[in-house]
Amino acid sequence: MTAAPRARGQLQRPDGSIYYESTGAGPAIVFAHGLGGNHLSWWQQVPHFVATHTCITFSHRGFFPSDAPADPAQFADDVLALIDHLGHARISIVAQSMGGWTAIEFALAHPGRLTAMVLAATSGRIAPAMAGPGAEALLAEWNTRAEAAHTAEAGVGAHPAMGMRGFTEQPAAHQLYRAVDELSTTLDKVALRGQLGQSRTRPATDLAAITTPTLWLTGAEDCVFPSPVAPLMAAHMPHARHTQIDRAGHSAYFERPADFNRIVADFLAENAA
Repeated sequence: MTAAPRARGQLQRPDGSIYYESTGAGPAIVFAHGLGGNHLSWWQQVPHFVATHTCITFSHRGFFPSDAPADPAQFADDVLALIDHLGHARISIVAQSMGGWTAIEFALAHPGRLTAMVLAATSGRIAPAMAGPGAEALLAEWNTRAEAAHTAEAGVGAHPAMGMRGFTEQPAAHQLYRAVDELSTTLDKVALRGQLGQSRTRPATDLAAITTPTLWLTGAEDCVFPSPVAPLMAAHMPHARHTQIDRAGHSAYFERPADFNRIVADFLAENAA
């Protein structure tokens, strides 16, 4: 067995740098992490996909060890600069939670550069309340469940992005998730979370402009992203569908990697360039 080719570096941007790693060869997948992560978050995905793809992981600006200041408005432009730097004309993108702000804005701005898109537990700037008829009722029910879950999580110190099931059934994975989260010591995540929330102003009808094949992938027990509205979101898009992973919370890629990887791999194979 020979290790896959690997490169890493700091992509210089006008106001700082973005850390990246590129592993493997073949069609490129860019993995865009969430608020609780960085380039390390995808440690269970890269080994799965590297035999057939170039796996590009990076840390969003503001996240360790990137040193460009946090600014979600720059996320999509950073990815464009990164794939240009690495010489990829087209990519697929797998986005988790906050990574949806990157992926959806990239898809809208640069449709010709995108082969396929996976939106895991995210709608980016698309407002869940504007998902379509029935969204308000679904959100009301979900909010009741989420508030109860957050109270239970706070009582035992469980990370919301892993949830109670991840905390109780996979304590080592929960500990690792928290350790990765805490690496970004200089980032005010409370302020950034508020900024992301305030930017959720796009109506779901904007999704109709995205013709890229898209998979909405959610965890059945997610209490961070309102997964019940994902099918409504997908219905606005000409080439989209929704799949749910049972017994998983907000971070199915971390908590249920075998299921996550299989579903994503099948979807990418269906939509190979």
